[in-house]
Amino acid sequence: MRILVAGREGQLARALIARLAGHEVTALEPPELDLTSRDSIAAAMQAAKADLVINAAAYTAVDRAEDDAALARAVNATGAGWLAEAAAAAGAPFVHVSTDYVFAGDKGAPYVETDPVSPLGVYGATKEEGERLVLAANPRSAVIRTAWVCSADGANFVKTMLRLAGERDEIRVVADQHGAPTFAADLADAIARMIPRLMQAKAGDEAFGIFHLSGAPHTTWFGFTQEIMAQAAKRGHRVPTLTPIATADYPTRAKRPADGRMDCTKIGRVHGVQPADWRVSLGRCLDVLVGPVKENTP
Repeated sequence: MRILVAGREGQLARALIARLAGHEVTALEPPELDLTSRDSIAAAMQAAKADLVINAAAYTAVDRAEDDAALARAVNATGAGWLAEAAAAAGAPFVHVSTDYVFAGDKGAPYVETDPVSPLGVYGATKEEGERLVLAANPRSAVIRTAWVCSADGANFVKTMLRLAGERDEIRVVADQHGAPTFAADLADAIARMIPRLMQAKAGDEAFGIFHLSGAPHTTWFGFTQEIMAQAAKRGHRVPTLTPIATADYPTRAKRPADGRMDCTKIGRVHGVQPADWRVSLGRCLDVLVGPVKENTP
């Protein structure tokens, strides 16, 4: 099968390239595939002759997006819609990755796919617009909202915490934002497992639409950091003191949802995909970043 992946160097794109190695995968970034250019998208689609398109590209700089709204919208919304449109013209199903940031984080319980969206900032707003444009442009689209993506590649929370652990005696971490880490390899595996159904399904099938998928169990950024350090310590990594703080003590340019937990029941029912235990996936990630667990560690 010929698969076009928008994105090549990002965390998810790299994981998809590895997971889909048995297929003919074309992974493209600008200038070969520029989501801000309709002509570029059309040319890439024509050259790839894709049977399936996966959009793993996005403008993800949450704080910078507040001052760069035009580019964030061009990539996350308009460009995503154009790519979905091009896939539809080629008769190809479309997989689009979105975010928990489409929600305000004030529900007080895990979000389901039908809950009202209410993004707090530019990043979330452009991703929410992208969802709508994608679904309107290609009825054979599966939109996957995910959260807190990490891997051994690229820039992410795990790598930042390891770096800070090597530099500081204390790390202060927000403890009142709730969600769940999602490792790129687990997300790529889920997408790969969805592909056979997506290829066979017709427009209107429940295989398409919006789905939630993050890791399990739910936690906070502080809880995530505690687990990172506990597992890193077993690999001989330096571990500093961890201090929980409130969001108000760590102001950022863009507001984050305080509670972005998502209910992942639907994707399990429709596609047979279950949330992966992020603690296990973290261990595999740390094996790469730090090294294997050392003998005689508690």
